[in-house]
Amino acid sequence: MGLTKQYLRYVASAVFGVIGSQKGNIVFVTLRGEKGRYVAVPACEHVFIWDLRKGEKILILQGLKQEVTCLCPSPDGLHLAVGYEDGSIRIFSLLSGEGNVTFNGHKAAITTLKYDQLGGRLASGSKDTDIIVWDVINESGLYRLKGHKDAITQALFLQEKNLLVTSGKDTMVKWWDLDTQHCFKTMVGHRTEVWGLVLVSEEKRLITGASDSELRVWDIAYLQEIEDSEEPDPKKIKGSSPGIQDTLEAEDGGTFEMDEAPEDRILSCRKAGSIMREGRDRVVNLAVEKTGRIVACHGTDSVLELFCILSKEEIQKKMDKKMKKARKKAKLHSCKGEEEDPEVNVEMSLQDEIQRVTNIKTSAKIKSFDLIHSPQGELKAVFLLQNNLVELYSLNPSLPTPQPVRTSRITIGGHRSDVRTLSFSSDNIAVLSAAADSIKIWNRSTLQCIRTMTCEYALCSFFVPGDRQVVIGTKTGKLQLYDLASGNLLETIDAHDGALWSMSLSPDQRGFVSGGADKSVKFWDFELVKDENSTQKRLSVKQTRTLQLDEDVLCVSYSPNQKLLAVSLLDCTVKIFYVDTLKFFLSLYGHKLPVICMDISYDGALIATGSADRNVKIWGLDFGDCHKSLFAHDDSVMYLQFVPKSHLFFTAGKDHKIKQWDADRFEHIQTLEGHHQEIWCLAVSPSGDYVVSSSHDKSLRLWERTREPLILEEEREMEREAEYEESVAKEDQPAVPGETQGDSYFTGKKTIETVKAAERIMEAIELYREETAKMKEHKAICKAAGKEVPLPTNPILMAYGSISPSAYVLEIFKGIRSSELEESLLVLPFSYVPDILKLFNEFIQLGSDVELICRCLFFLLRIHFGQITSNQMLVPVIEKLRETTISKVSQVRDVIGFNMAGLDYLKRECEAKSEVMFFADATSHLEEKRGRGKEGEADSNIDLEVKCGVFFFLNFFLKRTRKLSTEELALS
Repeated sequence: MGLTKQYLRYVASAVFGVIGSQKGNIVFVTLRGEKGRYVAVPACEHVFIWDLRKGEKILILQGLKQEVTCLCPSPDGLHLAVGYEDGSIRIFSLLSGEGNVTFNGHKAAITTLKYDQLGGRLASGSKDTDIIVWDVINESGLYRLKGHKDAITQALFLQEKNLLVTSGKDTMVKWWDLDTQHCFKTMVGHRTEVWGLVLVSEEKRLITGASDSELRVWDIAYLQEIEDSEEPDPKKIKGSSPGIQDTLEAEDGGTFEMDEAPEDRILSCRKAGSIMREGRDRVVNLAVEKTGRIVACHGTDSVLELFCILSKEEIQKKMDKKMKKARKKAKLHSCKGEEEDPEVNVEMSLQDEIQRVTNIKTSAKIKSFDLIHSPQGELKAVFLLQNNLVELYSLNPSLPTPQPVRTSRITIGGHRSDVRTLSFSSDNIAVLSAAADSIKIWNRSTLQCIRTMTCEYALCSFFVPGDRQVVIGTKTGKLQLYDLASGNLLETIDAHDGALWSMSLSPDQRGFVSGGADKSVKFWDFELVKDENSTQKRLSVKQTRTLQLDEDVLCVSYSPNQKLLAVSLLDCTVKIFYVDTLKFFLSLYGHKLPVICMDISYDGALIATGSADRNVKIWGLDFGDCHKSLFAHDDSVMYLQFVPKSHLFFTAGKDHKIKQWDADRFEHIQTLEGHHQEIWCLAVSPSGDYVVSSSHDKSLRLWERTREPLILEEEREMEREAEYEESVAKEDQPAVPGETQGDSYFTGKKTIETVKAAERIMEAIELYREETAKMKEHKAICKAAGKEVPLPTNPILMAYGSISPSAYVLEIFKGIRSSELEESLLVLPFSYVPDILKLFNEFIQLGSDVELICRCLFFLLRIHFGQITSNQMLVPVIEKLRETTISKVSQVRDVIGFNMAGLDYLKRECEAKSEVMFFADATSHLEEKRGRGKEGEADSNIDLEVKCGVFFFLNFFLKRTRKLSTEELALS
């Protein structure tokens, strides 16, 4: 039996070179008590927190695999909700950087996230057309709202009412009553997709942005407020209060009837007018800052348009001015004999109430933005741009002509365009990356950019031996030679008439060869020449020979002994020439599309070629025979390189994957997944310990070789498990009795975690059954023997502290995540439900975790109602559950009611003593007094009373949170 060949595993080490990804949105976050200084930016699967003042990355919120698509900070500023491409949501703590809460319910990418005013609920919208409202505190889903026919674009809570308004790509805006979880109004006054909406003017106005240059403004009138006012004439209503008309204006100027009856309506919505944007493209983002005064929107260009919502006082002032002017004008035109003032009617247009402030022009196309008001009254706008850049602008909106000023910019962390070439220095420490306009040198260990140099569009590169200079080949066919110490461009040489696609350093390190689109291969030697600006000599290159070919040269490579030169051509062949005489030696043909990349092994025995036909071929360099053809990637193979001193090689493809192969055994060893877009290039370090790759997602990724052995059988098993997880995620929700298939309104989604949780419950029930049977058998044996015989404890129960089997089942239920509990119960077979119901009765009688048990009980009764009611054996169990549950829930409710009454009493006592409102109101009252300059003993007394109130509140709450019986309550 032969020895099994072992490989060492490569793992993801770091992500760098990306400042902000394009799919997600940028948001201001509060950190260390400072507002307007820190921003959260999506960075592929992670979230980076940047310090705008220093331009430094201070925190990374680690993601898993999926790309970040949406960010939303909580109202208290302590948490950040992050939505991902696969529909999952994680809530991170900004203090610790950990994500402890995960919600799974959507089947497609998250498109919008919004907290309610208190931060207790989170609404999420997705490309799967559903909206889910989550209970953040209880870590569970509340309900799913279905109705939109296309991806959700925005969702907003109304602060004063328990309502939700959503918009979608189906051109509709829907209003949801969250008390009944139904859509009570659908606005169909848009012809195109609705990309954004905001609520302004104390939620009395809605502004929507669609795929045109018009921002539509809608007046909102609540039915309750209309009823509270005196009953006007219906004829007058139509003229004076158009917000409660029974018809809505359609886009073409006509009207359409509303289908709901007036008594069933919660609110009415009437189009008040439109604001015309300067941009002619669609609205990409529409947002309002927290004070509700400034509305901003942008399209697919680089201009952000700002509008100001005037307050009632400002509108009244404008009305008075207009009235004064109109009266003056009317007096001049009236007869001189008339002494009475003529009647003047002045109406305010929408353009008078919503005024254009200014435009902010950024340096590149805007992908997302966020607004915040600084304590000094300045408006700050931060932008995530399309070219991997973050910019901060500030302006004073109260000035007559506010001028936006760019105050900071984050640029060092990455390139402005895709990286097309990568190289390692000979000591494995420095990494070179070059893009369309710049070269960056990175320190591999710290991932810091240590040098940035301006260049032309780079296509290939390498470090000159000695690592003091680098050579770049450009799209225009030039060779550019840079000095790393000074960062200066030493020389530019016109090498080729077309793009310079490839370069290969000679093994003797005295020169290199270049191949270009001008159908030629040129040989170059290094030389030292006299520098005009210095007494010392500097490095230069000179051309020695030229090999002219019939097709464009895509790739060149020296053999390790420098006897052969491999050249791949546009005609899909690879031709091999002798270096000394430039005579033709071999032709490798078999690829159906051009060979984009190739490499020769360290011993010169093998040459591997990667093509746009998605195949990799391994050839013998002695006779040019094809050893093996491998289907490598699902798209073009973009880069191929051997690991030094081995026959292992890496390939990178447009299918977002990097793969490692064994050229001797023709086996696929490992797949490195992480990039979210096409991979353009990779580089293997001279030691083989590191691999760096670049992608269209703007990120550079470092992969490190570990000491962990990789067994191919285990790797294939892991791949099969990953495929199974994907298939589980794609499965439809199970059918529920009483509901039609595909109409499930449960908030959860079947995942591998929920399946495992259901399996843990089943294992616990089976253990409970076995241990119960053993106990009965043991009692019978003891009774027959007439003496007590010790019963051996189950090892699992012993690990939990020798608890009873029923207590073990309860521990398993408590160990399941709150957000996965209902979906785990949904997966559970009905055969386990009778035992669970009996155990629940026992737990509730003992008063153990009444809230958790009731939640599980009600859910099981809901989904298995038909089977439970038809099972006669479960009737007595349900009867007992009814009695015990009602009594215990009443008891818990009484305890909570008593505690609430005590807190209300404390509140009234504090208010009576201090004559100020409690807690938050007291603090604001205190700040108002300080603002007026009334500082002194009164303020310190109020501050002390507030602190005392908080102390008594906490003390009382801690004392009363223990469970009190009804007798104790009565005595109290």
